[in-house]
Amino acid sequence: MLPEHVGPYQIEGKIGAGGMGTVYLGRHIVSRELAAVKVLPASLAREEGFVARFEREIESMQKLKNPHVVELFESGVDDNETYYYSMEYVEGKTLTQVIRDQKRIPWREAIDMGVQICAALKAAHDAGIVHRDLKPSNLLVTKDNLVKLTDFGVAQMFAAGKLTVTGGIIGTAEYMSPEQAQGHRATKKSDLYSLGAVLYAMVTGRPPFTGNTTLDVIQKHRFGQFDAPKTIAPDIPHWLDQVICQCLEKDPEKRFPDAFVLSLRLKEIPSKVDLSESKNTIPAGGKKKSRVSNVTSVDDATLITESGDPNAVGGTLMRDLLKAQIEQSRAKSEFWVLLENTYVLVTLLIAALGLIYYFTVYGELTPDQKFEKGKSLYAQGESRWIEARDEYLEPLVKQDPSAWEEKAAPMIADIDVYELKQDFGIGKKLRRQPSSYEEPKRFLHLAQTAYEQGNVAEAERLLTALLPLLEGVPQHEKIKAVTEDLLKQLKTNSKEKPDMKAFLESSLKNAAELAKKGKRSEAKAICESLIMLYENNSAAEPYVKQAKAALGGL
Repeated sequence: MLPEHVGPYQIEGKIGAGGMGTVYLGRHIVSRELAAVKVLPASLAREEGFVARFEREIESMQKLKNPHVVELFESGVDDNETYYYSMEYVEGKTLTQVIRDQKRIPWREAIDMGVQICAALKAAHDAGIVHRDLKPSNLLVTKDNLVKLTDFGVAQMFAAGKLTVTGGIIGTAEYMSPEQAQGHRATKKSDLYSLGAVLYAMVTGRPPFTGNTTLDVIQKHRFGQFDAPKTIAPDIPHWLDQVICQCLEKDPEKRFPDAFVLSLRLKEIPSKVDLSESKNTIPAGGKKKSRVSNVTSVDDATLITESGDPNAVGGTLMRDLLKAQIEQSRAKSEFWVLLENTYVLVTLLIAALGLIYYFTVYGELTPDQKFEKGKSLYAQGESRWIEARDEYLEPLVKQDPSAWEEKAAPMIADIDVYELKQDFGIGKKLRRQPSSYEEPKRFLHLAQTAYEQGNVAEAERLLTALLPLLEGVPQHEKIKAVTEDLLKQLKTNSKEKPDMKAFLESSLKNAAELAKKGKRSEAKAICESLIMLYENNSAAEPYVKQAKAALGGL
């Protein structure tokens, strides 16, 4: 049943639903503008973790302003205590529906969409956000083929709390990166893997891996080998095949460095294909030139394949342009005749090699520049800390401990403690199973589990007992800081909650009324239940005492 209103929006219909909420079509009561209104179900709103995840999704969207990311309008909690946010209504289809309708998307159209998705990912990554669930159903396509990225429900800020991690794996199996399948931290390169899987699905009509179960698919992402897209869709250029395969490398370091570089590689492909095809057209009044005859130099032979396949031209645009210049020189124009000179070609080759060497040697940041970059990210605050540590500070220390350990250690220590606090904060969900924790993290896990089960006294007992074991042990300084922080959280969070107080008072009142009516067994059962459920909860101690006193009089 549709709600009549959500916040300031009159609901006109249902757009869709997912694990993190339902999306309705709403019209603003004042402005009369249409919007997509996402609502957190009441069943999930009662759980603190899901409210926090919903708020994280809103925070992610607030950071993003890009024509290829669905725009956030407003958010709030309405009079019915319904959590919601409104966003731009995109009239069109999901990419899943487009693929289902078209079976396979033409490769030029797929490239155009891929470039737009790259723009959305670049905006997210520049804002410190990893989407972590890029898939066709989260991409909206308008009638004009404008693509917009949506659903940041499992997005994670660099260095942010792991609010979305409940046991390790987050994401959709068919488009999940191998590192996510292993339960490791997702990075911007994880999004690039997912984009590779999306491009694969666009040009072939199916994702790179399928299976009978989710576990089958996850294992294939980790260890399996997919069929090259060109074997399924022979009409796509081999350059596009190479780009998709590189995105789907299991080692993140072998993928493209970022979404911007990937977009450049995608944009090159139509130009390469057009250039290749132009060299195989029949000139006016002449015959088509053979691609394997009239090779005038060794350089020509290295650029032209024996197969004659127009898609087998060189691997980079620079090489293809150079080849085009050589072939056009045969037209004997005054300019191109110059390029027949061996010395000119050698000079051009040396210049090209010089440029390649320069960008190879000097294109990467120096160690000093890496340290300053890491230091700058650290100074920007906790949202950039993990990025500072993982991409700059720790690699420097591993590369040259004597030069960088002393400088980087204080920042790395702060970041490690922060990450531990995010993993083990009271009320947070755990990332791993207890068996994967080393001592003394296992006791932090036990304390956190006790708290989640309502056994505050046991959580406090475990943390208090753990502290002396950590005192004065250098390698446990970070765990000690986290343990002390958890104890502080316990004192803050274990205060009596209004809803718990109302429930306990109501239950005791009900027991007293039943006792007055002579229904002693029902009153006794209520008191015994309260004692069993709340005996170890320090915040409920006064009510437990009342229950015990009442039980004694029955």
